[in-house]
Amino acid sequence: MTISLYAASIPVFKQMLNSLSDILVKAEAHATAKSIDPNALLQARLFPDMFPLTRQVQIAADFARGVSARLAGVEVPKYEDNEQSFADLQALLSKTLAFVDGFTAAQIDGNEAREIVTRPGTPKEKKFTGQAYLLSYGLPQFFFHVSTTYALLRHNGVEVGKRDYMGAF
Repeated sequence: MTISLYAASIPVFKQMLNSLSDILVKAEAHATAKSIDPNALLQARLFPDMFPLTRQVQIAADFARGVSARLAGVEVPKYEDNEQSFADLQALLSKTLAFVDGFTAAQIDGNEAREIVTRPGTPKEKKFTGQAYLLSYGLPQFFFHVSTTYALLRHNGVEVGKRDYMGAF
């Protein structure tokens, strides 16, 4: 039995983006209930050389959009990544979900061998097939930033657990 490129990408992004949205709702409620400045959570890091929570969410959204677009062979939308509040992050996730939800299986399936070139930093360049890009680069990067967001919130006392992380499946 084989699994399609679409099935391994779009539903996964949607599930985890929705769970990310839900844990951010819990984080904002936690900040309000405990009289914590929301920026204490939004700028939280596990170590000084890490990106803060806000950037973790932005990067997760960037990967969901970028991977989906590249697999479908369409232009990756550019967002400013200037979110500063929980409401801003929710708007980003909503926009990202709408973009990702717009893809059909016909746009993505069959692109396993499509050449995808990334430039994560000048002059670095990486070349992948569509399948390798999704499975060995895109999904691991996406999950890293979703998991780090979860860990930052849990570390800061937000009552979230594995069910929150997994979301609806």
